[in-house]
Amino acid sequence: MNKINKLSHNTKIRNAIYSGAGIGISGNSFLLLFHILRFIHGQKSRPIDLPIGLLSLIHLLMLIVMSVVAADIFMPQRRWGDTTCKCVISLYRFFRSLSLCATSLLSILQAVTLSPRSSCLAKFKCKSPHHMLGFLLFLSVFYTFISSPLVTYITAKPNLTSPSFIYITTSCSLAPMSYSVHHTFFILLTSRDVIFVGLMLLSSGYMVTFLGSHKKQSQFLHSTSLSLKPCAEERAMRTILCLMSFFVLMYILDSIVSYIRSTNDSQILYCVHILTAHGYATASPFLILSTEKHIISIFRSTFGRMVSIILLRDG
Repeated sequence: MNKINKLSHNTKIRNAIYSGAGIGISGNSFLLLFHILRFIHGQKSRPIDLPIGLLSLIHLLMLIVMSVVAADIFMPQRRWGDTTCKCVISLYRFFRSLSLCATSLLSILQAVTLSPRSSCLAKFKCKSPHHMLGFLLFLSVFYTFISSPLVTYITAKPNLTSPSFIYITTSCSLAPMSYSVHHTFFILLTSRDVIFVGLMLLSSGYMVTFLGSHKKQSQFLHSTSLSLKPCAEERAMRTILCLMSFFVLMYILDSIVSYIRSTNDSQILYCVHILTAHGYATASPFLILSTEKHIISIFRSTFGRMVSIILLRDG
């Protein structure tokens, strides 16, 4: 524990964590604002707009809570109590679960959107975008119920030198569990991750197959009117595939670092674990924004309207 406590005096690690959080918060705020402005300007919504907007909001809140957690690691002013530890850590885990669920649902939604009319998935095309908020609400309640007993093991301890307690922050730690309880939580949380990552990979595989067949068909299409819609679908599909690939990569890295940390509780590994756990939330908004062609025109139009309103008011 003494090695971990030295994190509060390591300015390089602290700056790296806070810089990553600041970049992620800025990117997700910008992406969320972009979708809000699209709605205000009355632009035609796409099936992926709602889930991407929700994902940016989830990542924004998750990074804000992570910054609060990091503050208790690097700049502890005073120790948190049991209630604060339970609320903050539980809220952080809640947003991480929502990020996994929303990313998986986004992949499934895009696969449903691309499915042909003859497919059994075609009947969900009109329903899935409007029901995503309901799916997220249901999943959040379901997984909160599953992991709620874990809250009882999160506690504030004045003495964090005991090896039986697992370090979380300067104020908070995880109380020791019995063998059966530990493995029950491990099986439940691992099963959740396997299910959603598996669905993500299946839907991504379907989109890759669709993209391959679309490329073959495009060789025989020479009419511009026939190629406009597939090009738009292809751009959206490539964006989702990039997101899914990046998520899976960061998930694998996070799992590897988490496993290594279970045998070597060093401050460097702890820092790497924090960075990998939030790498997807930090980088994903910039990946999405890089594919948006109308982002400059929307912000330019909004800025022009604001300037006109100010000039008229002053005049």
